[in-house]
Amino acid sequence: MAAVPRARTNGATNGFMKILIDAHSDRILGFTMLGTNAGDVVTAVQMAMLGNLPFTAVRDAIIAHPLISEGLNILLTKVPPREGEQ
Repeated sequence: MAAVPRARTNGATNGFMKILIDAHSDRILGFTMLGTNAGDVVTAVQMAMLGNLPFTAVRDAIIAHPLISEGLNILLTKVPPREGEQ
């Protein structure tokens, strides 16, 4: 959570976000978060999962600044590309 600007501003950097992504379909299989405003962030990921969106839809979304959910962009930019993709 220390990488999330809003968490640093609020002094609430304890916690983490973790996501599980299907390597073949790019679908989000699971997500967990411990930290401030976790319920709001989990709900956003749940909506993407219910809509069968690939993780790239969340990664590339413009999320309002400064919100804790900006951490999703930060987290998902670290997902490596599939083999053969750049």
